[in-house]
Amino acid sequence: MQSTKQQLKALAEARRGVIVPGAFNALSAKVIEDLGYEALYVTGAGVTNMGFGLPDQGFMGLTDIADHTARIRDAVELPLIVDADTGFGNALNTYHAVRTLERAGADCIQLEDQVSPKRCGHFSGKAVIETSEMVSKIRAAVDARRDGLLVMARTDAAAVHGFDAAVERAQAYAEAGADILFVEAVTTAEHVRALPQRLQVPQLMNMVIGGKTPIVGADELGRLGYGFVLYANAALQGAVAGMQKVLAQLRDAREVREDPTLVAPFAERQRLVGKPFWDALEKKYA
Repeated sequence: MQSTKQQLKALAEARRGVIVPGAFNALSAKVIEDLGYEALYVTGAGVTNMGFGLPDQGFMGLTDIADHTARIRDAVELPLIVDADTGFGNALNTYHAVRTLERAGADCIQLEDQVSPKRCGHFSGKAVIETSEMVSKIRAAVDARRDGLLVMARTDAAAVHGFDAAVERAQAYAEAGADILFVEAVTTAEHVRALPQRLQVPQLMNMVIGGKTPIVGADELGRLGYGFVLYANAALQGAVAGMQKVLAQLRDAREVREDPTLVAPFAERQRLVGKPFWDALEKKYA
């Protein structure tokens, strides 16, 4: 039986546009798995937004993402791509981050070339480190990994130095050992189509609802040759909309009744968190 790392590598190499939703906690991960997705992304933006109530501007630390990764790893059996931001420092910090996150259950570590503190890839005002510094971080990540862990290299240079410079950086990162490439926040459909032609390593394309990149369907992205189509915070945005809807109803009507269009049924919530399993264990050990 394939390990989750082997499963993820096979998905990347198939280049069929596998949709990877973002999970911001263990329950959201269980919903993703329950709906039949093949992999998930432990989102730093989601952890920051939902865990701290803060914007994605470098407030998350290594311990935060490692704790969330471990909880999600315990909750689901899917391959996990984990957002490690900038590696939380220099090449040595990156080495430590990779070891920490692999122990927590990551199957792939995503590293980006922004200046620390980073910010969401679809925010304005980004800055990137020198290519040589990022290459050192990737080499450190490759040296630190064990048991087939994948390394994903993200570049945010398109917003700073232009599309061609971002492609050049991505190629350098592949040569340094990155298994998957992620060119963030390209702004035209032409650039989306061009990337698989210009870079040979499997790639991820990030679809941010309301972001800078035009939304392209996963089927088309698969035909273009992308390995993964990331929807890092679709579940988060849906959860926020759902919370706002039900809480507005409670505020205005002074009650909320069982309505599957408004709230998940009580029994469904218990099913998702595995209550029958724990009930069986309770009987076994009684």
